This record gives sequence, structure tokens and C-alpha cells, in this order.
Amino acid sequence: MAKRSGRRGFNTRTDNKPEFRINEHIRVPEIRLVGENVEEIGEAVGQQLEAGTVYPTRAAKDWARKVELDLVEISPNAKPPVVKIIDFNKFLYEKKKKEKEIKAKAAKTVIKEIRFGPNTDDHDFDFKVRHAKGFLEDGAKVKAYVHFRGRTIVFKERGELLLLRFLKELEDYGTAEALPKMEGRRMIVMISPKKSKKK
Repeated sequence: MAKRSGRRGFNTRTDNKPEFRINEHIRVPEIRLVGENVEEIGEAVGQQLEAGTVYPTRAAKDWARKVELDLVEISPNAKPPVVKIIDFNKFLYEKKKKEKEIKAKAAKTVIKEIRFGPNTDDHDFDFKVRHAKGFLEDGAKVKAYVHFRGRTIVFKERGELLLLRFLKELEDYGTAEALPKMEGRRMIVMISPKKSKKK
């Protein structure tokens, strides 16, 4: 059974509002013990333990002490609460690491906006197509929209044709997530980059 280095006191956590109750802070009479290491802990403490079984909390605290790990409450609202016997510091580290990875993945989705008017000329259109190609090659999404000011709202068809032409120009670089649609006074289309990034 792997033991953690730098053994700390069993009841040293004094956070005002800890996210998880551990060790002596768990005061319910019974708990449900889960985890991949339950049988291994059972061997270490000379008990036959099964994951998912309900045990007296006092006994579970004793087992955690014997293997120099922590009793950590994972699901406090379950009846009885669900706990694991694990290294709490390692558990927190893994949790933070996962949260960081999720955050990093979310942050990678960059959206670049490209705005048109219903009367955009060819020169301006080509200029915006070049920009969009660059954004898509870099892995960013492109949100293209036609903004209708005042009476130009009557030119919805013109705006749709413009966006469809824009999509056609970018078909080697990205794919439309849906057909152009109206949102307020804007007709919008979202384009996701194709898998191959800039070489």
C-alpha cells in the first residue's frame, strides 16, 4: 500500500468552508465506501472490504489512519454520504489539474467576427474573405454577419446570397455550423475550421 510522504496530523484541516469534509469533520454515523483501492485497503488493515458497501464511519476513519490516508466525503447529500479513502492533497491536485484542462480547452475556441453590409462591394468582400481564410487556418471560428440598418432590412435576400457566396469561397477552409439565420437586425452564420491547420 503506497503511503504518502510527510505524514500530517489526521485532523489538521481548518478551512472555514472546506469544499469536501474529511477525516474528523465527517460526523455521520455511517458512510458508503467507494473507490478502486477499497480491496487493497482491506488487505492492509486485515478486513474484507467491498466497494459500495455501507460501514460505520468510526471504522472507516480507523482504516484511513492505519494506511496513512484521508477519509474524504465525495457525495455529502447521498444517504448515507459516499466517501473514499485517498490522499486528500493528491485528490485536490488531480481535481485542479482536470479543471485547468477543461478551462484550457474552452479558452482555445477563438471566435473572430466579420461584418458585412447588404451592399458590400466586391473589393471589400474579397478583403474579408482573405481575412476569414487566415482565421480559419489558425483554428479560429468565424462568425460572419450582415447588419441591416434602417430600411436596408428589406434586403434580407441580398444578405443571404452574400453569406452563401462567402461560405462558397471558404469551403476548403471551413464548414458552416448551420445555414444563415436572422437574429434581430443581423443575418448570421458561424463557420468552424476544417481539421487541417496552417502548415
